[in-house]
Amino acid sequence: MSTKRVVLIHGWGGSYASTWQEPGICDLLIEAGFEVTGIDLLGHGKSLKPHEPSAYNDLSRQLLEELPTEPVIAVGFSLGALTLLRAAIDAPERFIGLVLAGIGDGVFQPSRPEETEQILAGIEGRAEPDDNLARLFAQYAHRPDNDPLALAAILQRAPQSQLTPAMLTHISAPVLVAIGEKDFAAPAEKLCAAFSNSSLSILPRIDHFATPNSFPFIDALLSWLETRAT
Repeated sequence: MSTKRVVLIHGWGGSYASTWQEPGICDLLIEAGFEVTGIDLLGHGKSLKPHEPSAYNDLSRQLLEELPTEPVIAVGFSLGALTLLRAAIDAPERFIGLVLAGIGDGVFQPSRPEETEQILAGIEGRAEPDDNLARLFAQYAHRPDNDPLALAAILQRAPQSQLTPAMLTHISAPVLVAIGEKDFAAPAEKLCAAFSNSSLSILPRIDHFATPNSFPFIDALLSWLETRAT
């Protein structure tokens, strides 16, 4: 197996270290013969953490600026997957493979301000005690090394341009769409079908937050990467 570079991109409230290094996923990829690069999105991990929502209006452009110069296989989870998808739409030549985890057909739907407000209420301690979704997002926002104000600012950025299936048809790189059976972002059949070369992995009994560290996802990722290596 020849070495290929894999770029790993975390989700909202995560980081390269917490999402990919600490669970040992980086080690597994290295053992499988891949060179691993991690990126911390703006507002996360070791990156700057501005509190102005406008700073986060173009995360995909910032991602493209941080990618290696040669085409790569890139793996993104949740916000990282959505940012990666937008980057691939803008610059498909930068990628020889994409893994999109924790996003689904909702990427083609308009943003829902009420959901954003629900999460913001959780971060700011205003949510109802029985609002489990808000509570989970609040836990992520207040984890050590996170900046809740920066994470809230990401949610308050300007609405992103509307995506359509037609925008994905010129992405020729092979794509793996992986989504948990219990993920609130499911289903993902429409998203998967929009690519010219894609496969869908539905992770049994897995919810959104458990996705990147789950055995079904890791198995699906390693199996898919094995087919990319020559």
